[in-house]
Amino acid sequence: MDGTVLIADDDRTIRTVLSQALTRAGCKVHAAGSMATLLRWVEEGLGDLVITDVVMPDGNGLEAMPRIAAARPDLPVIVISAQNTIMTAIRAEEHGAYDYLPKPFDLPDLLRRVSRALARPGRGAADCAAPPTEDLPLVGRSPAMQTLYRLVARVLNADLPVLVLGESGTGKSLVARVLHDYSDNRGAAFIEAGAADLGSDAAAAALRARAEAGGGTLALEEAGDLDAAAQARLVRLLDALPAGRMRVIATGQTDPAILLDDGAFRRDLYFRLAGVIVEVPPLTSRTGDIPLLAEHFLDVAERAGLTRRQLSQGAMDALCAYSWPGNVRQLETTLRSLLVTGSDPEIGRAEIARVLGRHPATSQGQAQGRKQGPGQAHGGDDRLSGSVARHLRRYFDQHDGALPPPGLHMRILREVEVPLIEIALDATGGNQAKCADLLGINRNTLRKKITDLDIQVTRRRKLM
Repeated sequence: MDGTVLIADDDRTIRTVLSQALTRAGCKVHAAGSMATLLRWVEEGLGDLVITDVVMPDGNGLEAMPRIAAARPDLPVIVISAQNTIMTAIRAEEHGAYDYLPKPFDLPDLLRRVSRALARPGRGAADCAAPPTEDLPLVGRSPAMQTLYRLVARVLNADLPVLVLGESGTGKSLVARVLHDYSDNRGAAFIEAGAADLGSDAAAAALRARAEAGGGTLALEEAGDLDAAAQARLVRLLDALPAGRMRVIATGQTDPAILLDDGAFRRDLYFRLAGVIVEVPPLTSRTGDIPLLAEHFLDVAERAGLTRRQLSQGAMDALCAYSWPGNVRQLETTLRSLLVTGSDPEIGRAEIARVLGRHPATSQGQAQGRKQGPGQAHGGDDRLSGSVARHLRRYFDQHDGALPPPGLHMRILREVEVPLIEIALDATGGNQAKCADLLGINRNTLRKKITDLDIQVTRRRKLM
């Protein structure tokens, strides 16, 4: 790398580590512990790149960015921050930061970003109003959530449709709201639509009238579940909307691309929806966020009038060890239930175990299902239909007369599909062409399913 890097961070250790790493990489480095020194260097014309913390003793790195941009419009700025929330990522993007990294960061990753920044011009600061609220809709500081935050911030004002994918309960609808509420178009309408809104020509016409009148954002729920007639109505609706007035954000538990080869989803509709694909991580891939989410939900419940209770360490350990098939939504419901049904100031491990024990019996084993060998995903010699029926009856019974969360069809199909493909691959020695023929599906469809379902394939000779 070749260039001069200006570093501003009040943490001496971070300044030292970055200075040494960048110097070894071939850069000249100037490091300061104050915002005033950084701004003086910038205004004197020093430096080809800035790396700045957000919270400094004498200022704020994000708030200083308009001044940096005014003095040096082409000077790229990489923001690093321990305030690793979605608002930090959004504001870094709004102020024109070249990149944003949460602390603690991966040093090789930061060096790669520095190399790219020094090799291309920076961007000037954007003039955007602050978002409407600090009550963040997305909570989490895990690497998976930081990746999500950065992508959301980058596509916030992009003139592209967005397809938000994730398991039930992960927060797909919250991501759709963030993409609207924190965008420049947040003052316009946010129109939610599901299968019922496209169930007939009259319903679709009514939805079209609302969309044309309101502008803003059209949020389509579970687009992959739409039947052929609803898909056709949606294509006509999207074609009729005034260009540039309405942004489309679709959500789904399964990428409709899986359905393209089988003709179950229209190719022209898919490319109208999937301008950018945003994947929301399941709770099992960010268990480190569970304590933060738990405290957040307890705070929200307290503001709603419920009596506050504290989680013991044992209770928190039990929450972190559970598989959460219902993801963040299930975690929130569980905590609200604990506040309503218990009276002790502290929630203990035994109480958590009783509540989670009333959830579907397959819940705790679901996360381990991928790790089982072929043929171990179920027990007993009953017919599959009988086993599925018993599972579903238990599942419905656990909801005390209420309906389970939407998306049940795709969740059940997924639970069956994973062991089916794993066993078929085992039977064919990992030969995907033979496996696709055995299953009766297109080979490209099988490859897509293997990738999306995270199925491990081992190629070997089958001795039989």
